[in-house]
Parts: sequence; structure tokens; C-alpha cells
Amino acid sequence: MNRIDYNKIMRETLQQVPAGARLLLHSCCGPCSSRCLETLKDVFRVTVYYYNPNITEEEEYLHRKGEQIRLLKETGWADFLDCDYQSGDFFRAVRGLEGEPEGGARCKICYQLRLDRTAQAAKENGYDWFCTTLSVSPHKNAGWINELGARAQQKYGVRWLYSDFKKENGYLRSVELAKTYGLYRQNYCGCVFSDWRKNKIEE
Repeated sequence: MNRIDYNKIMRETLQQVPAGARLLLHSCCGPCSSRCLETLKDVFRVTVYYYNPNITEEEEYLHRKGEQIRLLKETGWADFLDCDYQSGDFFRAVRGLEGEPEGGARCKICYQLRLDRTAQAAKENGYDWFCTTLSVSPHKNAGWINELGARAQQKYGVRWLYSDFKKENGYLRSVELAKTYGLYRQNYCGCVFSDWRKNKIEE
């Protein structure tokens, strides 16, 4: 089966973006956003949107958000659009899927929740495009992410930027940039179910 090359689609799309186009970039964290922003900052007027209700512990959420803001202040690569800490959104969305394996149905619902909210925010705030940093991780399903992004595009009428930021050594580049800027790099996505599985394995 031929897999869609989302990175190629993105590269071709970026060559056709008109000057001044605004993009709302959902970001899961500073390290992941670094590689994505490096790619997008000279094409779009980018704003980072930090909506991550999957992060169970508020202290962890605030730590990651603080690192995201610090990266943007130090680089000037994008503006920042915040939202309230809303972990209840995640727990309501994945109710009944708590026992799903990592990378399974629960994760897909989590992607959908964050992408739908980003598309909605993009619509409400007059952005031309929206995208996410999620595909930079080798643990995230780029096919699902782009499928759900395309659905959100249809629902909200804001253009989705197809992407697979892990390509062209994207993940390794994000690690390098995190070291350059001294960013905190977490070792799990943030949700209590992922954290529980991580700890069980380490035991």
C-alpha cells in the first residue's frame, strides 16, 4: 500500500502560500514546536496555540506552557495564544477508553479534541490556516493527525496544513533545538494513562 507523503505535500504547499498568511499552530510543548516553527516562521505569520487538556497534572501543564512561552520570547518565531487549563475536556472525551493501549483509540480521540479546538480558535480569530506540532513525534500517527485535520477543515472552514514534521530528521532536529535553548523535555505525553503505563514498565 502506498503511504501518503504528507511532508512532500507540505513542502509543495509552502511554496504557494501568499505573503502575510496567518497560521494557528497547535503546540503540545516547546521542544516539539521548535522544529515546526523553524520550518514555518518564514512562510506564515505564526501564532502558537497551547491547548492540551490531556496533561493531567496542572503543575506539569504550567511547566510545559512556561517553556513554550520562553522559547517564543527568546526566538521571536511566533506569537502566543493561551487558553485555560481544561483537563475535564480530555476526560469527558475519552470516557470508556481508559484501558486502550497507548497509540490506540484513546489517542486518536485526543488528537481530534485538540485539532477541533484549534480549528475553532483559528476560525474565531481570523486565521487563514491551522496546523499542529503532533506529527514531529515518532510516537504519533501522522495519518490519523492529517485525517482529523482535514475533517476539522471541513467543519470550520479554515485551511489545514498537511504535514509530517518528523520527516527530514525532524524529531532529531527538535532534540537539538531543545538542547540549544535549554528546554525541558518530558518523557510522556502528559495524560495519566500514558504516565501509568510508563511507570509500570519502569518498575
